[in-house]
Amino acid sequence: MGDIGCYCRVSTQDQSLDRQLESTQEYAEGKFDADLGRLRFYRDKSTGTNTERADYQQMMADAESGDIDAVVVHSISRICRSISDLERTASQLEDAGVELHIISEGLTLRPDESDPYQTALFQLLGVFAELEANMAQQRTKEGIAARQQNDDYHHGPAPLGFEKNDGLLVEGENYHEVVGVLDMVQKNELSKRKAAQRLNTSRATVNRALDRASLYGI
Repeated sequence: MGDIGCYCRVSTQDQSLDRQLESTQEYAEGKFDADLGRLRFYRDKSTGTNTERADYQQMMADAESGDIDAVVVHSISRICRSISDLERTASQLEDAGVELHIISEGLTLRPDESDPYQTALFQLLGVFAELEANMAQQRTKEGIAARQQNDDYHHGPAPLGFEKNDGLLVEGENYHEVVGVLDMVQKNELSKRKAAQRLNTSRATVNRALDRASLYGI
């Protein structure tokens, strides 16, 4: 076994990759008896709904050129959130003779083995990953629609991360940053005080945003 690719992804610049880096490194070292020198880390801070990500593209290029023999990811949603992209990724890795190991779901896809159960589970998990992404987008749309029906919306300021455009609530320039920070707070990865500092706002504003989680799809 040659080098091992450890792929880690979060959606926004403010989210931390540390947990995934630790998880994939620990798995690769234990599974392949690989020292740190054989591990290649690929890091993206971008949406998983498409594959236009710099380190993802580099990883796939390294797989195709034979520079890595296996790819390790923490969970299936980290590599892709679209079933078509997942299937394309798995197919390209298989053609390149590269194994795919997905830690959380306990899945291993090997190019020299045909396991109908593993393949079916991979496809099913891909469907759920895409569904989760679509549901988050839908929750955001529904939250905005509900907010616009509220009389307070028409008279009060726009919520954190939003702007008003001709009377309509639209995502502001820092919307995705706000979503990432609020998500970290909900997962107890960041305190409300630090969240307020990062977003240059007050803890009270952060609390109000968390009370309106549906606006942010979280």
